[in-house]
Amino acid sequence: MPALDRHADAAWRGFAGRHAVVTGAGRGIGRDIALTLAGAGAVVTAIARSPADLDEVAELAADAGGGAVRACPADVRDAEALDAVIAGAEPDLLVASAGINRPGPLTEIPLEDVLAILEINIIGTVLSCRSFGRAAIAAHRAGAAVIVSSQMGSVGYPGRAPYCASKHAVNGLTKALALEWAPHRIRVNAVAPTFIRTPLTAPMLADPAFEQEVLARIPLGRIGEVADVTGATRFLLSDEAALITGHVLAVDGGWTAQ
Repeated sequence: MPALDRHADAAWRGFAGRHAVVTGAGRGIGRDIALTLAGAGAVVTAIARSPADLDEVAELAADAGGGAVRACPADVRDAEALDAVIAGAEPDLLVASAGINRPGPLTEIPLEDVLAILEINIIGTVLSCRSFGRAAIAAHRAGAAVIVSSQMGSVGYPGRAPYCASKHAVNGLTKALALEWAPHRIRVNAVAPTFIRTPLTAPMLADPAFEQEVLARIPLGRIGEVADVTGATRFLLSDEAALITGHVLAVDGGWTAQ
C-alpha cells in the first residue's frame, strides 16, 4: 500500500480528538509516525529543526486527509522552546523520536560527535518528556508516551559506544517515567527497532558487506521498514495497550532474542 494511502486508511483511524506531539518529525521514523497519527485523526504538533521538512509533512498530511499537522520548528535541546510549543499543543500523546547516530570507534570519534549524540538522544528526550509531562499533568490529561529507542539499548555493537549508551539511558528513562506518571494515568513505553531503512541508516546500508552483516544478525532475514516501527508505536499509544506501561517493545526481527 502506498505510504499516503496507508496513512489515510480507515483501518488505521481511531485517534480522532487526540492531540499528539512528535519530535524528530521531519524525517524517517518520526515523519512516518506523524503522518500516521494525523491520518488516524489526531491533531499532530510536529517538532524538528528543519522548517522545510516540517512544511512538507504538513502538506502531505493535508493531502491525505484526517487530522492536521502543525509544523513547529524547534531544537529538542532548547528547554524553553519545548515548554512553550508543547504546552500550546495541549497534548495527551507524545512520541519522542528525535535522535542521531555518528558511528566510529570510541578512541577516534570527535568529542563534538559524542556530545551531539548524548545531548540529542538523552537530554533532548528527557526535555521532551519533561515538557509533555508538565503540560499533561497540569491539565489532568491522561494519555500515553512512546520513546523511540533502539535494539542498541539492550545490546552492544562495535563503533557505536555513545549511541548504545544513549539508548540504554532512554530505556531506563522509560521505566522510571512509567512509574512516576502512573498515578496521573499516563503510560510510558518505548519501541526498540533494529536497523530501519531511513535517511539516517542509508549511508551505512549502502555498504553491501555491512548490510549482509546486519542481515546475518536478524533471524527474520530482512532490514526493517519505517512502517514496522510506526505500527508498533500506534499500538502502544492506542487504547488497545491500556494496561501496558514501562515496556520496551523490540521491533528487531529477533536480533535481541538470540
